[in-house]
Amino acid sequence: MDIRALKCFILSADLGSITRAAGELGLVQSALSRKIQTIEVELGCTLFNRLPRGIQLTPAGRRFLDRARRIVREVEFARSDLKDGTDGVEGSVSLGLSPTLAPLLAPDCLAQVAADFPGIQLKIVEGFSSTLLDLLLTGGIELAVLTNPPRTTMLQQEPAVSEEILVITPPGARGIKPYFTLDELCNEPVVVTSGLRIVIEDQLRKHGRALTIDAEVDSVEAIRRMAMRGQATTLMPASTFHDDVRARRLDAFHVAGASLHRLLVIAQPLSGRDTPAIRQVAETLARQFSTLADEGAFRLLQRGPGKAPAGRPARARS
Repeated sequence: MDIRALKCFILSADLGSITRAAGELGLVQSALSRKIQTIEVELGCTLFNRLPRGIQLTPAGRRFLDRARRIVREVEFARSDLKDGTDGVEGSVSLGLSPTLAPLLAPDCLAQVAADFPGIQLKIVEGFSSTLLDLLLTGGIELAVLTNPPRTTMLQQEPAVSEEILVITPPGARGIKPYFTLDELCNEPVVVTSGLRIVIEDQLRKHGRALTIDAEVDSVEAIRRMAMRGQATTLMPASTFHDDVRARRLDAFHVAGASLHRLLVIAQPLSGRDTPAIRQVAETLARQFSTLADEGAFRLLQRGPGKAPAGRPARARS
């Protein structure tokens, strides 16, 4: 298993197609398939389900994807550390984060950058992914974490993590039912942000389904309070209400029969300035994603002893 094979696996997973990944990498499809099969043989498990149109990660494949990203990042970090010294790194960097990510990432990112690189002035800009994309392309910010960004030659994009989107309900409202079927989800009136609605409905469209929208509310905190008061069912990435779910203030459920997720990408414009300060902030952010993934921030934790899991049936997640 080599780094290039891991990169082939990661790109195939992100694009959902071995054919498209082979085209991006300049390989013939059979060569790329062999690289992935080599990894599967070495791991002793199947990473992809081969579908009539593209591929889909198996549960084992989804678990391995996050680890593969971390392996590749650590190799790149090592190369960067050897190539560029970090002493005396100075400069200002503006980092864009979405409302679902800013509370999770901003405090530790600011603290780590201040501790490791006191010469860097880091500014956090909060906005939805479409707004952050515009700011990146117009020079308003240097870095951003984008959600399911469009593929464009104008950005350098480093995938950070693929995160499941869960159904969030008031505590106890679901009873003993362990997950939502697609029919149940699409018949349940939900409150969502406009940005997540676009991401989710794009994925549901592949199943010929659509959400039933109760309201669009572009405030994550407002949706959180509505759900805790029993006023709303919503859909959110696993990390967004992670602490509330763990503390039983909210309940969270997988969706059976669909792989609802968001791909988080660390992006910067190719035409923008590239300084040691920007590179160090990007690497600090990537390490933070790796740590949070190891801690389980991007997945649904099971309920405590004696309780049924708050999520999926066998093999519902892929």
